[in-house]
Formats: sequence, structure tokens, C-alpha cells
Amino acid sequence: MRQAPRFYSGRMKNWLAPVLFSVASRRSVALPMPMLMLMLMLALAAGAASAEPAPATGLDSALEQQVRQLAVAATQAATPGVTRVDISVGALDTRLRLAPCQRVEPYLPPGTRLWGKTRIGLRCTQGSALWNVYLPITVKVMGPALVSVAALAAGSIVTPADVIQAEVDLAEDASTALHDSALVVGRTLARPLSAGQSVRQTHLKLRQWFAAGETVQVVAQGSGFSVSGEAQALTAGIEGQPSRVRTESGRVLIGVAVGERKMELTL
Repeated sequence: MRQAPRFYSGRMKNWLAPVLFSVASRRSVALPMPMLMLMLMLALAAGAASAEPAPATGLDSALEQQVRQLAVAATQAATPGVTRVDISVGALDTRLRLAPCQRVEPYLPPGTRLWGKTRIGLRCTQGSALWNVYLPITVKVMGPALVSVAALAAGSIVTPADVIQAEVDLAEDASTALHDSALVVGRTLARPLSAGQSVRQTHLKLRQWFAAGETVQVVAQGSGFSVSGEAQALTAGIEGQPSRVRTESGRVLIGVAVGERKMELTL
């Protein structure tokens, strides 16, 4: 049966009682007060040295291991192909005063993404008073991506010699880490890169795939089918952003610019 996390302290130490009894039983000896004080100080020091240190996270080792296993399994399921997942377990708020619990279960709160700094739920399922708290954790998702060989300034055009493949923490930035050199080489940097830094989507300037007035190919995709045709762009087609076009029949469609004079939309 799972032990409760050590959320409280101040329990009596049973090592002090024999010492105090021993000192009290020697009243007839009439030891000098300095000697009595020295004996008491030595006993206190010995007790403090033998006391078990509290875990830094406030959890017992078995529960902390459960938290790590849950986080690793959920992250690997959501991000296939990663080389490894490292979990750093934080500490609960020291102001919490939780009732003792015989069984504590970790769980993943709905909508939680185990990516970078996040949290896992802990709930008491067997105890005098049931409770639910959130434990901070940091998830490192290690995988291959392109990194800068040397520092590059904003406005630089990335060349093949500027980037190499390396293992990085994919979760250290919210922006997607890029691993395909075809998506990076020849692009202009919107933000500077330091040596060894992973190249993220937000480091690159967005490309303009077509201008307003140009004829573009429109690919419409639905459930189990795809149709294409031509239309006239009403707005500029910026990479990954919505754009409007007008068909020959006069219908205005909104889609996403995905390539040179090409737009996609979902029906």
C-alpha cells in the first residue's frame, strides 16, 4: 500500500527520550550544569545527524518513480521517434497542509501537454480526507534537429555549411525544431542564432508564395476526396497564413498558402 507523501514535519524523535531519562536519573550525582548542557547538546547533534533527510520533492521515492514513468510514457506516446525523455520532478508548494493519505495516485490533467515546464496531478484516493494537488515537472524531449554551427545574425541567409544535425531538447522552445535541411537552407533568418542553438520555425522569415492579383492553384480537400482548380488571389499568400482567392464563378474562398502560387483549403 502506497505511503503518503511527507507533506508535514515536526514529529517527535524517539532518540531524545532515553538521553533525557539518563540525565534525569543522575540527579543524585549532581553533575555540574556545564556538563549537563554539553551532554544535551551532544545528544541533539547525534539525533540530527541520524535523522533521515526529507526528499527534495516532498514525495517518497516510489511515488516519484510513478510520476516519472507516467510522464515518460505519455510523452513518448504523443511524440513518437524521440531518442529519449528526461523528467525533472519539482516540489510541491511548502504552504500545503495535506491530510495523511494511504494511497496517492499521479494522473495527467485533461488538456495537459507534457512539454517543457508543465505539471502532473496527484490525488489522494484512500485517506481520512481526499485531496487533489498539482506537481510541477520539467519534460525534456531529446531528438534530432538542425543546429547552427556558428553564430548567425538576423537577416542572414542560411547555407548548407551553417547547420548540422544534432540531438537537442525539442521541448525547450514552443516553436517547432526543424530537422529537414530543405526547409532551412536558403531561408532568411528573422531572429539571430547562437552557436549550437537549434533552428526553430520562428527563426525563419515567412515566405510570400504569391501576390494579390496572381493566378494560383487551389487544392480543396475533404473526407476521402481532393479537387483542384485555379483562382485569382485577392490577398498576398504568406507562408502558413490564411489568404483569400476568387474563383471564376465569383465565389470567394479562404485557404492557406502552402507553396509557389499554391493554396490549400479544407472542405
